[in-house]
Amino acid sequence: MGAAQLARQLRSQQARPTGPGGRKPPAYRALADGVRLLVLEGRVPVAARLPAERELALALSVSRTTVAAAYEALRAEGFLESRRGAGSWTAVPAGNPLPARGLEPLPPESLGSMIDLGCAALPAPEPWLTRAVQGALEELPPYAHTHGDYPAGLPALRRMIADRYTALGIPTMPEQIMVTTGAMGAIDAICHLFAGRGERIAVESPSYANILQLMREAGARLVPVAMEEGLGGWDMNRWRQVLRDAAPRLAYVVADFHNPTGALADEQQRRDLVEAARSAGTVLVVDETMNELRLDADIDMPRRVCAFDPAGSTVLTVGSASKAFWAGMRIGWVRAAPDVIRSLVAARAYADMGTPVLEQLAINWLMGTGGWEQAVEVRRSQARENRDALVTAVRRELPDWEFTVPRGGLTLWVRTGGISGSRLAVAGERVGVRVPSGPRFGVDGAFEGYVRLPFTVSGPVADEAAVRLAAAVDLVRSGAGVGADAPRSFVA
Repeated sequence: MGAAQLARQLRSQQARPTGPGGRKPPAYRALADGVRLLVLEGRVPVAARLPAERELALALSVSRTTVAAAYEALRAEGFLESRRGAGSWTAVPAGNPLPARGLEPLPPESLGSMIDLGCAALPAPEPWLTRAVQGALEELPPYAHTHGDYPAGLPALRRMIADRYTALGIPTMPEQIMVTTGAMGAIDAICHLFAGRGERIAVESPSYANILQLMREAGARLVPVAMEEGLGGWDMNRWRQVLRDAAPRLAYVVADFHNPTGALADEQQRRDLVEAARSAGTVLVVDETMNELRLDADIDMPRRVCAFDPAGSTVLTVGSASKAFWAGMRIGWVRAAPDVIRSLVAARAYADMGTPVLEQLAINWLMGTGGWEQAVEVRRSQARENRDALVTAVRRELPDWEFTVPRGGLTLWVRTGGISGSRLAVAGERVGVRVPSGPRFGVDGAFEGYVRLPFTVSGPVADEAAVRLAAAVDLVRSGAGVGADAPRSFVA
C-alpha cells in the first residue's frame, strides 16, 4: 500500500474524540489506532506492506518519530510485523479471525447474543419456499436422467425469465438470458469477460460493498461517481463527465431502490444514462435485484433501464431471486444480446459449470404458478413492517442521526451526527450490535460519517438494536470504543 493511498484513508477518519478530562491521545497513538481500525475494517488487507516511515511521515506531514512510534505500538499489539530489509506489513494478533472484507452473514449460532445489522436479507417467505421445493422435486425426474450441466441455465427457466421481460414491453428471447449462481455470479462473469486487470469501472458513490470488493479482487480501477443527496438518484452531469473523460470499460449501477441509499432513478435519468454510456462505448451493468421491493403502494415504477436498449448491446441487466425471494436461493440471471450471452456461457465453463438444477426448477415453479408474486408480496410486507419499526426506534434513540426514509429496498443510509462510522462499527461489537460502516460502500475511505441499517429486524428487536447503537455512540464519544483496550476481533 502506497503512502499517498494510506494517508487518504487515514485522513478520511474523523478525529478520535477526547476522553475524560478532554485530553487528546498522543499523535502516535492516534495514528496507530487509525491503522488498526483500517485493518479491522478490512480496508487495508492483512499482509499488506506498509510504506516506509519516512514516506508515510511526508504524506501525513508529521514527524518520522511519530510514525516510528505508531509502528512500534502496532507491532507490540500484534497488528504489524517487520523484518530488517523487508519492511513492515499488516497482521492480526494470533488466535483472532481475519477481518472479512465483505458483509458476510453472521453464523446462525452467533445470533443469540448479537443483533446482526450487517446483512440485508430476510427469512424465507413461507409457505412459498416449501411449496417451490416440493414443486421442483416433482419436476426433477426427467432432468435426473441427464448429465445435469446447463451452463446457460435450464431452457425452461431461460424461457420463463425472457417471457417476463417481454410481458413488461421489452421483447426478449431465451437466447438473451443466462442463469447464474446469484447476482454476484452474474457480475463476476461480466467483469471477467469485459474488464481485465487495470480496466476502469465507473461505480456509484456509495455503492454495494460486496460488488465493489469483487471488482477490486478482479483488479479493476474503480471510478466513483457521486450520487445526488437524499433519494435524488443519479447526478447526470457527473455521469456524463466521467463517461466522457475516464472512458470506463464498464459502469455498474443500481437503479431500483439503490443499495445502500434506497434511491430510485427516474425514467429520464435512465434514458440519459443509457445514451451517455452508448456514446462513450461503455457497457452499462444494471443491477435489478431490488426492483420488486417497492414498499409503498403508490409508487409509479419507471420502466426498466433495458427498455431503453432492448437489444442488449449497451445494457447488461442482472436480476436475482436472492433479495426479492430468499438469499438462500442462489439464482440470478443476465439479460443481454445473444452474442454477449454466448461469450459469457463460453467463459463460464472454466470457473462455474452451471447453477444447481433443483433451485432453478424451484424458481421456475414459482414464476409459472403465480407463487412468485405472492411470495414477493409477503417479502414486501415483512420489509415494510421492519422499515417502519427501525425508523421509529432510531429516531427515538438517536435523534441527531440524519436519513431520508426510502420507499423501497432493504436499506437505510444514515449520517451519524459526526460520529465515525468505522469506530461505531467496532464499538457496536462490544455492545452486541453488528453494523457496517459507511466506508465499506465507498472508494478510498469515503463516507466515514455514515452507517447502513438494513430492514431485517422489527418490534422489540428493532428497539433493542437502536438502544445498542446509542450505547455504541456513547462508547465512541468517551474514547473507549476503539483504542488500545478495544477487542482484537472484528467480524465485518
